Amino acid sequence: MGRALADARSPRVPALSPYVPERPFPWSGPGLPLTDRGRRRTDAAAAFGGPRRRAAAGARTDSGPGSAVTGFATVGAAPIRHDAPLDLARLLRLSLAAPAGTSGRLRPVPSAGALHPVRAHLLVGPGCSLPPGRYAYDPHTHRAHPRGPAPDGVPAGALAVLTVAASRTVAHYGHRAWPLLLLDAGHAAAALAQAGPPTADVLVCLDADGALLSAAAGLPRAPARHSEWQAAELEPPLAAVWFTPTGGSVRPIDPLSAWATRARASAPVRAPGPPIAQPRELSHTQRLLSLLAQAPARPAGTWHPASGPEDVTGKTLTTRRSAPPDDLRRPPERELLASVLTTARAASPAGPDWTVVTGGAAPALYTASPGRPGLLLHAHGDARPTLAHWAARQTWIGTTGAVLLAHGCPDDASPAEVRISHLAAGYAIGLAQTHATALGLRSRAIGSWQQADLGAALGEAPGRDWIVHGLALGAPPAKTTTPPATRTATPPATRTATAPAAPTAAPRATRPTPHSTAPPAPGTTARTTPPGEEERP
Repeated sequence: MGRALADARSPRVPALSPYVPERPFPWSGPGLPLTDRGRRRTDAAAAFGGPRRRAAAGARTDSGPGSAVTGFATVGAAPIRHDAPLDLARLLRLSLAAPAGTSGRLRPVPSAGALHPVRAHLLVGPGCSLPPGRYAYDPHTHRAHPRGPAPDGVPAGALAVLTVAASRTVAHYGHRAWPLLLLDAGHAAAALAQAGPPTADVLVCLDADGALLSAAAGLPRAPARHSEWQAAELEPPLAAVWFTPTGGSVRPIDPLSAWATRARASAPVRAPGPPIAQPRELSHTQRLLSLLAQAPARPAGTWHPASGPEDVTGKTLTTRRSAPPDDLRRPPERELLASVLTTARAASPAGPDWTVVTGGAAPALYTASPGRPGLLLHAHGDARPTLAHWAARQTWIGTTGAVLLAHGCPDDASPAEVRISHLAAGYAIGLAQTHATALGLRSRAIGSWQQADLGAALGEAPGRDWIVHGLALGAPPAKTTTPPATRTATPPATRTATAPAAPTAAPRATRPTPHSTAPPAPGTTARTTPPGEEERP
């Protein structure tokens, strides 16, 4: 683990690789539409009825390999309930769905390189808009593909098991891909948690054992067993989000174990043509993610109630986007920065530490003020040029208004600590970015960091306090006021009309000399990368 951490944090540039297109969705059948009310009953009955009805709906029957609906004959026809306490259509539209009519790059949830490797496997119990069962969610079509029935005795509500299909991220980022995949999974968990309806309580688990997550979702439990399922890419599971009806009776039940009992789920459809060759870097990344997901001591993991700001609306969730670098130059107000920092710190009890780096007239580093709201001064000076060098030499960071930093994860961190540090950082930054959007701030996540030893730069012991994730923040552009047009009527002879004085430009603030406690700026920074290619060396 230590070598993988050191390699991902090193300045070694990943080797260039050919473009890897997104693979077709690996589960067959038309799936159940989550938005088309007119076809809800027809498609649901076809998916859960007998072979003849499934064949009429265009799905594969349960007689051949790769069936998407094996075992559903015993469930019976069941319509999708749009009035159910947990509306999965709305939840997924506000979190993971690709906007209709788009390429799918820009979604409500951010992702490194806009590659979106996270997949959601839905484990649906009673009280949901979908009939009980296992589903694979397709964000491009906004459809749920049935994969198997629900075991007896599963709790009410729904579980979303989050996995990652790493091939495209590995092709783009090489040996730096695996931390970004963990961050992406954390962002997806945050997106789902924030989209939960008021009729449901939301719990998040970032440390459950990967074997248990796989068993619950009906996936291969280890890379060694993937030979049984070669039709699709291996998907290491990393996190889960649980939605339970509000006010329901508290049941001492482990939801993942309940779903893992007598798991029956279909395998993906075998793609036509010869098998796709597995690059060595991809195999290494998949093995590493599977190692990080092992938690045999506490397989059920720890479930934490989802927290977040109260002023987030559905519109906030669907309109949040990564701002262009030029929109991040204005420093936000300190009160707003303190509010965003509070949201990040409260996201996960076992998460990383947090620092805010500011620019403006008095650049400095701040931490949260213990016991009261506000920011506590940690060091003077402008750390943004150093951050720009550390973040794959993205020079625009050197002029951004502020940067929220998640840091920790020492060199000798255990696999469990590495996993929770990155997942919790992605989860917290996801909540913080949504809160920033609700406050009117511009933001952009920063995931790739090399040689970013924040503790050593501040005079502390080296190798103990590394930057894991970041969020660039900027105030919205200042509103310009146009003077009202003057009337052309001739004024009286005794009065003289005067034009309003032209507004004068605001004086530019000069940056003071950084204090010696600020991180030293390393030499010069490199070229600016265009938006969409950030973090790509």
